[in-house]
Amino acid sequence: MNAEYYFIDAFRTLRTRIGDDGARIGNRVYSKDLFFENVHFKRRWLSPYQIGYKAMIVNISDAVAMNAIPKYALLGVAMPKSMSLHQMDELADGIKDAACDYGIEIIGGDTIGNVKLDISVTIVSETDGRTLTRQGLKNGDILAYTGRIGTSARELRYLMAGGKVHSKSRFVRPRLRQRFIQKTGRHLRCGMDISDGLFSDLGKLSKANAKGIAFTKKIPKPLGCSGEEYEMLIAFPPGKARTIRRLAALTRTPLRIVGRAKRGKFTNRCKAHHF
Repeated sequence: MNAEYYFIDAFRTLRTRIGDDGARIGNRVYSKDLFFENVHFKRRWLSPYQIGYKAMIVNISDAVAMNAIPKYALLGVAMPKSMSLHQMDELADGIKDAACDYGIEIIGGDTIGNVKLDISVTIVSETDGRTLTRQGLKNGDILAYTGRIGTSARELRYLMAGGKVHSKSRFVRPRLRQRFIQKTGRHLRCGMDISDGLFSDLGKLSKANAKGIAFTKKIPKPLGCSGEEYEMLIAFPPGKARTIRRLAALTRTPLRIVGRAKRGKFTNRCKAHHF
């Protein structure tokens, strides 16, 4: 049993808003993710600036995944008392630069001393159209993902073995597909970001819609289990395939077909990343 899913299920009700990348209330979407030392990163791997920037990006990804426009952020930062003022400045600069890149205003939060560096971010987004959720998948719908996946896990292995990765690598600086989702959102049946790995997130779509998956080709387990990708997993009707491909080309977004939705269920066989 996945302990993370078990705990989340304890908060579900018949009318729950839990289950998507964020919760929509009126014309706003609220989302939160954690970015903790020794769980998501080690300080020897990333500079304080890179940690701050990525902490924001992985949270902004949830807003992008729901086709919402991120507007405000609340920060929770627990930092070691050993951090120097220069390191604090670097961390803050990374957070502010990511916020600036996406037009986000940081409106408050809280800070405390801690034995390690842990960051929590709440993003408040706005939507004036159709919110992209994980529900709505129908038999025959095409499932696809953007970009290339698998590199994040490979780079993590390098880091854990004592190696280094490029400052623009996916693990250090994920690339979000905001423009692609804004262009295609009204044509998509459902979608989510790939944060826990392709197979894990396919499992979430399968469970949310009570559907199985007919794969077009075999996907290697190392690729399917690679987490922290922050690409998009999407589904769309076959009749929209031409439009989606055209918009992918327009936004220079690589698009790879996974398969089609069918009756049945899909079981994720990957090991949980954080539990």
